[in-house]
Amino acid sequence: MDLRVERLSGIRVLRRPEEGLQALVQRAPQAEAWAERTTEKLRPTFTVLYGNRRRLATTGVGVLALWLFFHVVLGANGMVVYRQKRAEYQSLHREIDSLQKENDQYTEHVKALRGDPKTIEKEAREQLHYTRPGEVVYVAPAPPPPQPAATNAARK
Repeated sequence: MDLRVERLSGIRVLRRPEEGLQALVQRAPQAEAWAERTTEKLRPTFTVLYGNRRRLATTGVGVLALWLFFHVVLGANGMVVYRQKRAEYQSLHREIDSLQKENDQYTEHVKALRGDPKTIEKEAREQLHYTRPGEVVYVAPAPPPPQPAATNAARK
């Protein structure tokens, strides 16, 4: 029986650390030359940028300030939305106050209907058309139904 393992294609053989270090040392002059060429090509650009660094910084700060201003004023939680929400809050608060007053009036009316004979008599006279002997009740006719508005097409 043969127990030898043949070289498998899926197994990767790692280099020894010394071989990698030697390859790096051999390529170092090429990398230095490339870095020197790139630096020489970009030197005029760096010189212009360095000369204009204050203008670039001022422009950057200005752009940042404008963006921040628009974000604060017009953003999702900006001043415009805040004022709309505040106006909505105030209108809802006024509506709650008016409904509370109306509710208080109805509560007082219910209390009066439970215990005040004058209020009970008034409601009976108004809703059930009750009268005392010798009284005459006049009932106004119901208002006519509203007429549909005439359109421009009907006038032609």
